Amino acid sequence: MAPVGGTAVQDHVALAEIELCGELIIAASAAHERLSLESIDEVLKVAEERDSSGR
Repeated sequence: MAPVGGTAVQDHVALAEIELCGELIIAASAAHERLSLESIDEVLKVAEERDSSGR
């Protein structure tokens, strides 16, 4: 239960994960068939993350 009194704590990692889940849900609902692994990586911007980390 959230504390009463307006002391909001934001978990930025959790918020980012929720945003990514939302992006996947939107992509899956717009697709006519199952998303491929490549499509999922594209939605999650996995390739961009790999490129920016130098791997």
